[in-house]
Amino acid sequence: MEGTALLEMRGISKEFPGVKALDNVSLTVRPGTVHALMGENGAGKSTLMKCLFGIYSKDSGTIVLDGKEVDFKSSKEALENGVAMVHQELNQALTRSVQDNLWLGRYPTVGGIMVSEGAMRKKTREIFNDLAVEVDPSAIMRTLPVSKRQMVEIAKAVSYHSKVIVFDEPTSSLTETEVEHLFRIINMLRDQGCGIIYISHKMEEILRISDEVTIMRDGTWVATRPAKDLTMEEIIKLMVGRELTNRFPPKNNEPGEVILDVEHLSGKYTRLKDASFQLRKGEVLGIAGLDGSGRTEVLENLFGAMTKESGTIRLHGREIHNRSPRESIKNGFALLTEERRATGIFGIRDIRENTVISNLKNYLVGGICLSNKKMAEDTAWSIQAMHIKTPSQSTQIRSLSGGNQQKVIIGRWLLTKPEVLLLDEPTRGIDVGAKYEIYQLILNLAEEGKGVIMVSSEMPELLGVCDRILVMSGGRVAGEVDSKNTSQEEILTLAAKYV
Repeated sequence: MEGTALLEMRGISKEFPGVKALDNVSLTVRPGTVHALMGENGAGKSTLMKCLFGIYSKDSGTIVLDGKEVDFKSSKEALENGVAMVHQELNQALTRSVQDNLWLGRYPTVGGIMVSEGAMRKKTREIFNDLAVEVDPSAIMRTLPVSKRQMVEIAKAVSYHSKVIVFDEPTSSLTETEVEHLFRIINMLRDQGCGIIYISHKMEEILRISDEVTIMRDGTWVATRPAKDLTMEEIIKLMVGRELTNRFPPKNNEPGEVILDVEHLSGKYTRLKDASFQLRKGEVLGIAGLDGSGRTEVLENLFGAMTKESGTIRLHGREIHNRSPRESIKNGFALLTEERRATGIFGIRDIRENTVISNLKNYLVGGICLSNKKMAEDTAWSIQAMHIKTPSQSTQIRSLSGGNQQKVIIGRWLLTKPEVLLLDEPTRGIDVGAKYEIYQLILNLAEEGKGVIMVSSEMPELLGVCDRILVMSGGRVAGEVDSKNTSQEEILTLAAKYV
């Protein structure tokens, strides 16, 4: 099948009010290959795939699938014709079971009338067994961690027996073990002749899993090369249009006295059983651990987003309680959540509203009405400081790329001038150039004497940005390491201590 095309997208253009998202972009995917699609946030990758999948209607260009021209008007039509997509932002029925989510809109029936629960459970187990996915089909979706929900979404895409499957940032919520599992699934699909389109900002993954790489910049096609002929440095240069010699900024922060002292923190109805640690002024403290280790729960209990069962929190030597996010913000805490779509953004509101929402008291005039001028000034600062790509402040945040949405949320919290900034996967779904900018912002805050606690699944990120790293395992602190004098192996060993 060498040289044949399973999918051809030719001269695709798409314009939104105030911005040309795609400008004459072409993409060719051969059967039995993994074709990576790379570019900075706002480069047009997800928009191109949404044009393929029927979510957006292209303005011009042609799409040829398996030798036949297609123009899907809905995702249902795309799925029925052999194109599936695993979206970066999960959009699932969280109050329904796993099997309901898998078969929604195509339930197996008895006599064409009644839904067959038995057939649905049997088919779900067969798919999960084929893919070695260990999830209970009857589990309610909201009870699962993000990584398990992501694997369900991948299984759903595979269940359509698609010719082309698009994976948009599929590993952003997965642990290293789960990433290996996903790669085995992708290789199985490739061996079956499926065409895989793989979108990711993780260049190590791209170079490992891909056969070909297409790079986009500012809505245009830049290059398509065999993956074996590319290096990480060449990809970065093609993506950002300039050299980026270092992945991490130089560190000039000097941790000082203890500002936050946490003793025996545990949470009700959570995995968090016992966490004790200190955070110093001007320090970036990392938290590592496997999925389900209690990393996220540490931040959510500190911020009052979960109910604390026991433990003491002291800020500058004074005990505080942080019984709610509102109280936490008053005490100088800020939390960037793991799932920006579910708990971070107000999708139908504009950039300005999403930027100022946590700081409204500062914009009151006479204690009665809000100052539009001051809100506009702070939003303009955030857009400039965070390099947010948006047509205007009045653009709905849901129309931005995932990475630009993340930048808006970070800007929002910086405006509250927090004493302690809690970051849960702060660079998830963000390109290499924007990651560097966010790392610089984090280190700048540390240099100003703020304390930063950062949860990340990316080990190089923790080692490159943090001063110390706490390792969580089984809801407990399994150990603490100095980022300058440790290794990924030591961290992973501690992470498995209480599993």
